[in-house]
Amino acid sequence: MPILLGAALEYQSLRSAEPKLLNDVPEALSRPVRWVHSSEVLDIAPLLSGGELLLSGGQALAGVTAERQADYVRDLAARGVAALALETGPALPEVPAAMLEVAEAAGLPVIELRQVVPFVGVMQEINSLLVSESVEHLQRGDQASHAMAAELAHGGGLDQLLAVLAERTGASARLVSPSGLTLGAAGGTFSSDDDGSVTVVDVPVRGVLAARLEVKMPDGGDAGLARVAGERSVDILGLALLQRMPPGLKELAGIELMRAINSGSQEWQLHQLGPASGFPVDGAVAAVVIRSTSAGHLRPAVDALLRGCVPHSASYANNAELIALASLGGSATRQVLLEALRALDVPSGSVVAVGPTGRGISEAPWSLAEARRAFDLDTTGRGVVDADTLAVELLAGESLDPATREGFVQRQLGAVVEHDRLKKSELMRTLAVWLDTGCNTAQAARELHLERQSLHHRLQRIFELCGGDPRGSGRLAALHLATRLERL
Repeated sequence: MPILLGAALEYQSLRSAEPKLLNDVPEALSRPVRWVHSSEVLDIAPLLSGGELLLSGGQALAGVTAERQADYVRDLAARGVAALALETGPALPEVPAAMLEVAEAAGLPVIELRQVVPFVGVMQEINSLLVSESVEHLQRGDQASHAMAAELAHGGGLDQLLAVLAERTGASARLVSPSGLTLGAAGGTFSSDDDGSVTVVDVPVRGVLAARLEVKMPDGGDAGLARVAGERSVDILGLALLQRMPPGLKELAGIELMRAINSGSQEWQLHQLGPASGFPVDGAVAAVVIRSTSAGHLRPAVDALLRGCVPHSASYANNAELIALASLGGSATRQVLLEALRALDVPSGSVVAVGPTGRGISEAPWSLAEARRAFDLDTTGRGVVDADTLAVELLAGESLDPATREGFVQRQLGAVVEHDRLKKSELMRTLAVWLDTGCNTAQAARELHLERQSLHHRLQRIFELCGGDPRGSGRLAALHLATRLERL
């Protein structure tokens, strides 16, 4: 049986820390824990693979801004971390309420450890059990896969292969097409109430999502075994599907095109693959990047969305990232694409970025690269990131070295930056929002959640620090540029 978060908190090594769940995340204590890890590094998220219970002493978090704390928990949620356990004490007397709200919205359980415990003891106790369980799962998963391979070699169809899987795991199994058609089933029936108890594994054929394997364990069954056995069965089921319905040449060309764009292939390769997959060589295109722990599962929904709003598209899922290319033209404008993506239902913690419009298939790799760079520059952590709104930051990050950027900001707005540092004020943010809204005081006040009079007072103080009201002078553009560069 997998170790659930609630059970993990009851082990002696953790129970002595008096753990307390601080935010309201649905079914938080029922989350499976894949591993226990400890780290004080704030940029740890890219090194995690999901399912971890992350232990932290809180020292690093205590010394950073509320915005950085929010980014930290959003990044962990996006990686699918099971929970964050923070030790409170002299360094971090309490977990910040604002950070808890962000974590709850992102779907990350936060646990307070109210007593000091040796993290190494926690990891040794729980991880040793997880290792033993993983070895058993892998052995049983391999046995099921080998038996399915033997069945396929003797001419078995999808129903027969799934029957072998069901027999070896004690589960019900079925294979479903991306459109929802059942291709094969064995071991029992499925119902609409099974969503939370069914393990779903994508089955690609030459990079094209051809089907989904659904494995349902009986009540009290081992969901970890279902996941491992399902993953071990993917290649065998893919071979069976390839015999039954191989992907068309256009689909294969689309996959190769996306791989070429992702790897930055030479222009002549893109000119060959583009028309073969339906993209005109000189047609306008925009790249889309979605980072999500459910990237593979999102692909059918994204493909359907793109089919409904652009003339042609192609997509490719790779680990926790889904990339797509959209052809633009006529009524299929970039704005239409952005609005459609904003309406896309994505799991909590997922992020979406749209690259700038490329003038032809040869600029598709550039659009993709700019979309990825936009992730790093966006400070909101929500919605769809539009690379066009970050054009200044993208250009400056590529063309200006850090010393030049910092020097420009200091010359234009050094006094404002210093005021924020000493007084813990938000004058720089106030100025940035006011300038981004075209100096519209009413709109800026709404976005900053301020009374208009309070905003006027702030602006007056900013003008005193930076040499007067910049409206009607050439300094307005320089100040706006400085606020954009300061974000870098």
